[in-house]
Amino acid sequence: MPGGLQLPLLFGTLGKAGNGVIGSYGSLFPGSSQLTDVTEDNAATQREFNIIEVSDHLLDTGSDTPVKAVFIYNHNPVATHPDQHKMISALKNEDLFIAGCDVEMNDSMQYADVILPAATHFEHHDAYSAYGHGYLQRAEPVIPPVGEALPNTEIFRRLAAKFGFTDPEFRTSDDNLLDQAFRLTEEKHGINSVRQLPTDQAMSMQNADFRWLSNRTLTTPSSKAELYSAALEDSYQAGLPEYKSIRGNGAYQLLSPASDKRTNATFGGNTASDGLQTLELNPADAEQLNITDGDGLIISNHLGEVQVQAKLTDAVAKGVVLVDKGAWCHTSPTGLTVNALISNHSRTDIGDGAAYYDTFVDIRKV
Repeated sequence: MPGGLQLPLLFGTLGKAGNGVIGSYGSLFPGSSQLTDVTEDNAATQREFNIIEVSDHLLDTGSDTPVKAVFIYNHNPVATHPDQHKMISALKNEDLFIAGCDVEMNDSMQYADVILPAATHFEHHDAYSAYGHGYLQRAEPVIPPVGEALPNTEIFRRLAAKFGFTDPEFRTSDDNLLDQAFRLTEEKHGINSVRQLPTDQAMSMQNADFRWLSNRTLTTPSSKAELYSAALEDSYQAGLPEYKSIRGNGAYQLLSPASDKRTNATFGGNTASDGLQTLELNPADAEQLNITDGDGLIISNHLGEVQVQAKLTDAVAKGVVLVDKGAWCHTSPTGLTVNALISNHSRTDIGDGAAYYDTFVDIRKV
């Protein structure tokens, strides 16, 4: 990634339309000070875990402060976290109380002691910032909540009241939360609150005239664009972009990109995702293993086994195989998905995230 960010410098295209990189669209949607100040005030009393280590913390019953309860909402950890078997083992722990909140019974909700009925986005007011674009939108419900379903915000308000939390943050209405969500001004955006945004419009939050690195004063120590980063060298021994080859115990490197049938694990319960998931492999590798299209296969490593179906294609390189992420456990007779083969201790060099593609597997026919 650092190498890609440096291309405009090397090509001399700074300040030209269509060049440069937006690191995160989230920065286009700043929260109001009312919202961010409350978050910062409470940060000192919170424990923070790296999300890929959650299963380790749940299993660490000997900790001075063991985790005894979890609330799972807007998330399906069994289907999305690395080392799926470890996550399942953690959620199976009878001493862990699990409250779940979702719109359907998924792989994670099966382990919950209590499941609260969440409302879908069709059933409540909300505002939506971007995930890959620069537009802000607002939506109103198109149907009333089904059964006893409630928006997350109302569930949190009711739980807070039951637990005796009386701080203003726990009683704030949805309208006030929408007012707090984004820092909007009449001068810059034409409105002071996202509630004033018509539902048939989308507001561009991106300055189309902005040119990346066109400002000569940068926030780097040298106030210049730096091809070599002393800060990255000090922290990660990565002052310059560098390719580092990896080698695992398995014969084939496993890629697990997004699927066009799902959004991560969302829609994993749809019939379009049923059945054995496809493993794409190069025809040369298939010939060596005596594999033909449609063959049932087991891919495995020291963490587990997953049953899949072969698809021969030149789209993957020799020595590389591919299985889309986000499937649910019912798609394999082994009860596991591709996430079971990914270690939660394999980390990215920068950021300490999960290195999903540092995974190697062996292949055998069923």
